[in-house]
Amino acid sequence: MSRYYVNKFLFQVDGDPELLAAYKADPAALMDRWERDYGTRLGTNHTIERTTWLSFTDQERQALLEHDYVTLFELGVHFFLCLTIFIAIYDDEYRERSGPLSFQREYAAKLSHWAGKDYPTVAL
Repeated sequence: MSRYYVNKFLFQVDGDPELLAAYKADPAALMDRWERDYGTRLGTNHTIERTTWLSFTDQERQALLEHDYVTLFELGVHFFLCLTIFIAIYDDEYRERSGPLSFQREYAAKLSHWAGKDYPTVAL
């Protein structure tokens, strides 16, 4: 697993409203675009220097495609990056349906089996 690559994806997509909207609408298309146009860049804003060795594993790709934040968390993706991107994607619809903080409550409930345990490491 490349935690760096997944974390970079979450950070960049969450920080760009156009990428975030595209990820919400069509995760597969945005992931393909991101890998082609952004993922190989060294750093976040460089366009000249690129790397060729980073990629998503099949498990990472599937979790990102399905917005499966529980699997991402359990793979060791940074919990704050994982939480904030999915709040950005789901908060409005959850709030309309079930009130304030309803997505955050669901997120916590789905990860409740981690209560009292050490979190997965976020080290690279």
